[in-house]
Formats: sequence, structure tokens, C-alpha cells
Amino acid sequence: MTKLLLTALFVLPLSASMAQAPAQPKAPDAVDRRTVGLKPDEIRIYKKVGDRELQMHVFRPRAWKASDRRGCYLVIHGGGWTGGVPQRMYPFAAHYAGLGLVSVSLQYRLHSAKTGVSVYDCVKDARSAVRHLRSHAAELGIDPQKIIVSGGSAGGHLAASTALFDKVNEQGEDLTVSTTPNALVLLFPVIDTSKQGYGQAKIGDTWQELSPVHHVRPGLPPTITFHGTGDTVTPFAGAKAFHEAMLKAGNTSVLDVHQGGVHGYLMREEALLLDTFQKTDAFLKKLGLL
Repeated sequence: MTKLLLTALFVLPLSASMAQAPAQPKAPDAVDRRTVGLKPDEIRIYKKVGDRELQMHVFRPRAWKASDRRGCYLVIHGGGWTGGVPQRMYPFAAHYAGLGLVSVSLQYRLHSAKTGVSVYDCVKDARSAVRHLRSHAAELGIDPQKIIVSGGSAGGHLAASTALFDKVNEQGEDLTVSTTPNALVLLFPVIDTSKQGYGQAKIGDTWQELSPVHHVRPGLPPTITFHGTGDTVTPFAGAKAFHEAMLKAGNTSVLDVHQGGVHGYLMREEALLLDTFQKTDAFLKKLGLL
């Protein structure tokens, strides 16, 4: 009897587990829906690290030619530095290509303890990308002094890093080529890597070296930041502190606040995405970049 009872006790949890419904796939959000059918005009290699080639997915405007001197919009996907693909940001690149800019969605190395890629390497790749754009401006048909860098979440962190972390560079690159863009568009970015923010565990003890809010100084590019007050992944307090520090340093900074907005809010609904585009367009037009 005891033996039979023990068998039943062990079998019941397994049966209950087997009875659970399979996880449902995530429903497409506004950005997913816009991605369908989008294809870049060119996939170009901007950097080689060992046997790894890193790509830029380039969207060109109509009537583009290499002799142009157009503005350039570089956008960087999120994913906690550990995931994500350039395709996620295709709708952003396509939008700005439609407005006359050469637009690029960036691939970069993903942080992984297994492969030895650090967050520092992610930062190096973002900075290398801006150097590539400036160094190859003539063949890309862009004005090297009209480069806009944007990104969402961890991609927003990497966008900010192009202007902030001057000491983090890929060995052997020409450091006379500036990585500082002419404007930043940050979407719910990782902006504070302290315990109160996001990323300290992934970066390690030197987290402050890669914390944008701790590196604000005069002379940074004009910046617009979109952030929701309900964001518990990259807390809103960090975006507010960054904005206030930018203003105190004499920089141009706009903080667009979405009350109650959770992490990634503007990617989810078409109306919010359109609102983000419209506000960004107006910001860039005021700067003479669009």
C-alpha cells in the first residue's frame, strides 16, 4: 500500500505539468506589423572582429545617388544587449528613408558570458558604426555632419554611448574620426546603469564607466528622449535625471513623457508610434537635420 501511495505522489505533479497549455506566441505589435515586407537596399559590412562580420542594413531614399550629401539616420535595436536583431528597427529606418535620409539599422555583437562579448564590446561596435559612416560618407551619399543616432532600450544606451564614452574604442581604429553624432533620439533608453537603473549586473563593478547619466557634460548633441513613467525595466527616474543634467550642462534636451507608459510602450500601438515619429520629425527639422 505504501509503495502504491508513493508512486501516486510522484506521478501527480508530472501529470499536472503535462496538462499545462503551451505558451502562446507574442501577438505582433505596431512595429512588427510595419516590418512585414520591408527590405534594405544594401547590407554592408562595417566591421570585422576575428571571423565575425558586422552588418549595416541600409535603406536609401528615392532618387538617391552617391554624390548626394544627405542626412543619415542610424538606429540601434534593444534587447538588454543580449538579444534582438536589426530587422526590429526596420520601420524606423524606412520612415526616415522616406523623408530623404540615408537610414541604417545596425547589427552589433551581443553580450554573452559564453562567447566573452561584454557590454563594452557592444559600445565599441556602436562607436565603430558612426566612424564607418563618417569615413565612408562620400560613397554613402551622406553629409558627415548630419548624422542622427537613435535606439530603443539597450539600443538607446548604445546610441548615447556614441557621444559619451570617449575612452571606449575598438583597438586600431582612427580616433581622429569623431563618433559624436549631430543629434540623439533615445527611446526608453538604458540611461542609468546603477542598481536603481538597469544593467549593473551585466556590466560589473565598472558599471559607472558605461552609465550615461553619470557622464553628462557640456557640448553634447541635441537630444530628444521618449520615456514612460510606468517603466519598471529602465526606470523613468533615470531619464528625468539625464534630462535635467543635460539642461544644467547647457545642452539641448527634450524629454517626452508618456504618463503610465511601460517599457517599449511606443512600439506597441500605431497611434503612439506615429506620435513618436511626428515629434521626432519636428525636433530634427528644427535642428536643420531633416
